[in-house]
Amino acid sequence: MPERCDVAIVGYGPTGQTLAILLAQRGWRVTVLERWPTRYPMPRAVHFDHEVARILQAAGVADELREISESFGCYEWRNAAGETLLRFDLVESSLSGWPDASTVHQPDLERVLDARARALRGVTVRRGYEVFHVEQRTDSVRVRAQSACGTVCDVDARWVIGCDGANSFVRRAMQVPVEEMGEFDWLIVDVITREWDWENLQLCDPARPTTLVSGGPGRRRFEFMRLSGESRDSLDDAATAWRLLEPWGLTESNTSLERHAVYTFRARWAESWREGRVLLAGDAAHLLPPFLSQGLGSGLRDAVTLAWKLDLVLRGRAAVELLDTYTHERLRHVRSFIEHSLAFGRVIGVTNPEEAEARDVELAAFTRAGERGTLTPPVMGPGTSLAGDPNAGELFAQGRVRTAGREGLFDDVVGRGWVLLSCDGDPAEMLDSEHGALFASLGGVTAHVGSGGPIEDLDARYTRFFERAGVRAVLVRPDFHVFGTAKGAGEVNALIGALARELACPTVPYDD
Repeated sequence: MPERCDVAIVGYGPTGQTLAILLAQRGWRVTVLERWPTRYPMPRAVHFDHEVARILQAAGVADELREISESFGCYEWRNAAGETLLRFDLVESSLSGWPDASTVHQPDLERVLDARARALRGVTVRRGYEVFHVEQRTDSVRVRAQSACGTVCDVDARWVIGCDGANSFVRRAMQVPVEEMGEFDWLIVDVITREWDWENLQLCDPARPTTLVSGGPGRRRFEFMRLSGESRDSLDDAATAWRLLEPWGLTESNTSLERHAVYTFRARWAESWREGRVLLAGDAAHLLPPFLSQGLGSGLRDAVTLAWKLDLVLRGRAAVELLDTYTHERLRHVRSFIEHSLAFGRVIGVTNPEEAEARDVELAAFTRAGERGTLTPPVMGPGTSLAGDPNAGELFAQGRVRTAGREGLFDDVVGRGWVLLSCDGDPAEMLDSEHGALFASLGGVTAHVGSGGPIEDLDARYTRFFERAGVRAVLVRPDFHVFGTAKGAGEVNALIGALARELACPTVPYDD
């Protein structure tokens, strides 16, 4: 007999792990099929930003995350002469209440997420089973997987999510078109060393563009661009790695070479992330070049958005068409990151000395003028949000608050999910019985923050938002993005009414 579950997830990297956790926390039965029998021990992704930290906080691993990660700090671009071309000052407390950027050893992150997933009722993890067949039926999907010894596992799920990486079987089974934007070869070298007294650097040297950043506590990552005429085989060699590390004072006497590998960085996305009852997330849906370090983060953003949409559809609280908005919202966001990453890569990867000199002059002048580099996150694409609201789609703040003797980050102290906040009274008292009941059926949280309310705005994040936006209330989605705002108490019911209409009959004004 086939195993039955609500959601089958194919692939158990950070995206699949996080999605399994977020769905199980909502009470759904999740079966995960992972073709590899054990966790991959080598580092891959090393960076995550404040929004991703907030997603991991929602997954219940905040304390562990603080133990295994470190703040990224400053990031500088320098030329071959050591002159600073561009400087990014990354703060310790960002919009989401976490450091702007952090680094982590991916195997440590996967270990933490695995422990959390297995501790939740409803999660079944089957390692060593490779999926070879996906068959859509009227109200379910049959997934077939086989172990190395030939044992076949059949799973019948209401929905299937392909989180199975760049070579995704699920994506191929869906037969969705893929847009390719280019590829680049770089040698990745991960080391364990205490000999590190530089900040995180991007060396824009036309002789060999090189990246030097933290790889998590106690670790450092180097990325060396493959030059024209240089073979992959000659670059992917331990002796070559040590030769390239030597100018940085790293030798076999003071450093452990954890890994060296030539990676082909690709830029691509699937044009649709849903086909019937099968969806994609993470690298199965998109691949990002590493120049903005948003590959891991984009997958976890997929997970947090898909989790709440799928939850509402499974509960019958939203039309199935809500899942079409998942592609539209996330794809535009991912495409923006890909385009900006490619632009960064073109600036970083200049190997012509004359072009590099012209670039250096322009960027150095920018820095000498006192300017600093900025990394403005893109707004999600159109989907489940209030049409015409200029604040809709932006990432909403998480500040430190105090209420009823408790103090900490808002999501932990007050709550998360659908959150209706006001700076002008209790929003629960602004809702009539019909809209109040509807919001309650979604597990909605109401909060009066600041202006004499019961929740103190300790770092004024919410006060600044309301003043900047010129509104008195805001409705925040479970993925921390603004659904819409209200300028007064009289508009709050209309805000919840607009949400009800979106869930019942989503509209997607998508024009790309």
